[in-house]
Formats: sequence, structure tokens, C-alpha cells
Amino acid sequence: MLASGSFAGFVASRLIVREDLAATSSKIVASEALFRLGIAGSLIMMVAWLFYALLLYRLLRSVDKTSAMAMLGLVLASVPIYMLSQGYLFAAFLAASSQLQEQVELFLNLHRFGTLVAAIFFGLWLIPLGYLVFKSGFLPRFLGALLMVGSLGYLVLFFQAFFLPGTERTLWSNPFLIVTHLSELALLLWLLVKGVNVGQWQQQAV
Repeated sequence: MLASGSFAGFVASRLIVREDLAATSSKIVASEALFRLGIAGSLIMMVAWLFYALLLYRLLRSVDKTSAMAMLGLVLASVPIYMLSQGYLFAAFLAASSQLQEQVELFLNLHRFGTLVAAIFFGLWLIPLGYLVFKSGFLPRFLGALLMVGSLGYLVLFFQAFFLPGTERTLWSNPFLIVTHLSELALLLWLLVKGVNVGQWQQQAV
């Protein structure tokens, strides 16, 4: 999930030039293979995230089933929205190939808005996830607290991009987003390297 998402972000940073539609069109047409791989990376990331959420649900449902279902439901809501936005991105490539600049701009804007809408759910799912981690007893409480604070990152990002366009362009304009990335990465690494307290998890499951 982390690898494919990072690759997709790298491709977007190389090929999509903000405020320069002509440069974006020429770059995505000239680098078609890389552009397609970037979209594939985004789709792989979302499929991996879906399975990640299912595994977290299985791990955490014994803590609070209602919160675990809310966490999973928010993920399930975001996946089709984000994947559809990748369809708009591919439509922008098709328009660029036909030199239809106005349509390129339209599809890029639809793609951007779709990802912003999905970002609402990216933020909201961290609230029940953080609560479950905090309450679990078999994962560190500080991780749960960090995740709940990190939920503000994507929500503030949506507010900035939708109501104050341009203010979201630098990461440092939204300190909460830094906490978001750190909290998500910390949970991933903790699960991969340290794992859970198995005794506490079994006791909770019982």
C-alpha cells in the first residue's frame, strides 16, 4: 500500500504541472507508459488499503464492534470515490492525446475534486481506528491518540483546497497533515515490526 501509493504520488509530481495545462498535456502524452503505471499504482494502493482495513477490522472488532464497523464503512465509502477519480485522470490523458485542452482541464479538475472528497473519508476513518487502538490494550495508547489527532489532517486539507484554493500547496501550511502521515506510518511499522500483545488480544477476544 505504501509503496504503490508513493510511486503514484511521484508520477503525479513529475507529470502534472499546476497552473500549466499545456505542459501537463504534453508531459502525460509523451510519458504514456509512466502515466498509466501511476494510475495503476493508485488503484493497487486502494485495493491494498481495502484489505488492510478488513484485517484491522478482524483485529480490532473485539474491542468495540460498532466502532470497528464504522471504521470499515468509512473505508468502503472512500474506495469507489477515489477509484472513480482515477478514471477522470485517464480521461484527461485521452483528451490530451486528442489535443482537447478544455476537456483536459475539466477532467483534471474532476479528478482533483474526487480525491478531495475521498480525503474526507481518509480523515474520518482515523477517528474510530484511533479510538480502537487507544482502547485495545494490545497496541500502544499513544498510537491511538496520534491517529485521532491525525484525522484532522485530511479534513483541514479538504477545507483549504475547496474554500481557500492554493493554501494547501505546501505541506507545512497544514501541520495536522504531518501528524496524519506520521501516525499512519507509525501504525504500519508497529504492526510490521512489533505486532500486537498476543496475550492481551486473546483476552480481549474472549
